[in-house]
Amino acid sequence: MPIVEIKELGAHVGASVTVRGWVEAVRGHGKVAFTVVRDGTGVLQGVLVRSQVDEATWELQQAFTQESLVALTGEVKEDARAPGGYELGVSGVELLAPSDEYPIQPKEHGPEFLLDHRHLWLRSSQQRAGLRVRAEVEQAIHDFLYQRDFVRIDTPILTGAIGEHAGTLFKTDYFGDDAYLAQTGQLYVEAACPAFRRVYCFGPTFRAEKSKTRRHLTEFWMVEPEVAFADSNDNMKLQEEFVSYVVERALEHCAEELKVLERDTSRLELVKPPFPRISYSEAVETLAAAGADVRWGRDLGAADEMALMEGRDVPLFVHDYPKGAKAFYMKENPADPRTVLCDDLLAPEGYGEIIGGSQREDDLDRLRTRIREEGLPEEAYAWYLDLRRYGTFPHSGFGLGVERTVAWITGRHHIRELIPFPRLMNRLYP
Repeated sequence: MPIVEIKELGAHVGASVTVRGWVEAVRGHGKVAFTVVRDGTGVLQGVLVRSQVDEATWELQQAFTQESLVALTGEVKEDARAPGGYELGVSGVELLAPSDEYPIQPKEHGPEFLLDHRHLWLRSSQQRAGLRVRAEVEQAIHDFLYQRDFVRIDTPILTGAIGEHAGTLFKTDYFGDDAYLAQTGQLYVEAACPAFRRVYCFGPTFRAEKSKTRRHLTEFWMVEPEVAFADSNDNMKLQEEFVSYVVERALEHCAEELKVLERDTSRLELVKPPFPRISYSEAVETLAAAGADVRWGRDLGAADEMALMEGRDVPLFVHDYPKGAKAFYMKENPADPRTVLCDDLLAPEGYGEIIGGSQREDDLDRLRTRIREEGLPEEAYAWYLDLRRYGTFPHSGFGLGVERTVAWITGRHHIRELIPFPRLMNRLYP
């Protein structure tokens, strides 16, 4: 008897096959019993008629418990009402591995309970759907960049040079020296730009932010493209093409998953370039006119971003922030030296910033001055300054947070559901 995956059942209609999977539900009455199993490729309903099997087979099926691993053998039948469009007329069953009483039941569980059981919660339908969308988004990211001749550069996780803010570093001892978990791979992909022109890194990044909001993790994944000879406008153009492509891929390949998540996909269908743009100064004027407590010179907070996005259906660029609110490596704006050539891309529906990008400072003296102004150890950045000594060049890049982006695409409230094992300020288990 051939053993097949659930996704392959359409090629076996009318034939007898065996399917192995984990029991999601058992129900029925005295004459007919139903077993719903999941094998990682799909969900199948097996139908067992009591009069058509021996008593031992019937009794074994009745003893199945949730998440037991079982094998069902029977004829594949096409049925539009069944999960996946097919069901199995079961003639034989086998218990491959029993399951104790499963702790996650179809009732209301609190978030801490579910996070304590994250290793099991992953099996539930909505969690599977969200992570399937994440996988598609990650594949779309690689495909988009590969099609445009970007070279992937794997950057170090342990580093002696910070990329963002010193107050959000995880510090560790490195054989007697101080080292930090990387906040970004950006500085290193900048070094690869003269070698390959278009580069990117993709991996985990770390921020020791004491934040408990639905938008923050202490460990998250980020993709960071960097392009030689690209200015800030080129950078924003690449971002809007990138995000639009990723959303389109999710709509095309994850329709069933988005349906499971009850996502209103009509909102996502509007996401097409170009995206609207406003300057930081215009944003401050807009917020102040609406009565917000905002002052020029401060970075925009989550409430500010939500207010700016009210009534908008597509992402919004806010560009040219004050120099003091942004990182040391951003290029001074020649039109207004108080600001730098940078942008944040805000997602609609309350999800806020999903991208931060900028044109990088390519002037050696200005970059050195900014490092000193920030009180950073200049010796740790000697190699970074070398990039401006040996053939300096204009270049731009950005970082897209995978979890925030997938939370927006899936419509999930909290980004902790869009990473297999979330690391939060108060959570290192499991």
